[in-house]
Amino acid sequence: MAGVGKLLKQAQKMQKKIESLQNELAERELEFSSGGGAVVIKITAAGEFKAITVDPELLKEEASLVEETILQAVKEASAQAKVINDEEMGKATEGLALPGLM
Repeated sequence: MAGVGKLLKQAQKMQKKIESLQNELAERELEFSSGGGAVVIKITAAGEFKAITVDPELLKEEASLVEETILQAVKEASAQAKVINDEEMGKATEGLALPGLM
């Protein structure tokens, strides 16, 4: 049963590493812009939106253009934050080979 103990220790170590990484990602702010910088989104690498800034000049445009530009910026920021999150989590769990899980 020494193998089970070793696996348990490895899993506990991995859990601590993942928790630490999740905290880091929650604090890591990313910034994305859309519409040539007319909309700027700040989001954490964990996917929490922090701020949306809209250039006042954009607000003079037709409502549908403003809405589409903001929506596109939100989608892009969310997708990029997810990519970064997934990459970092993938690195953290790399090499973990628990039978039956992977």
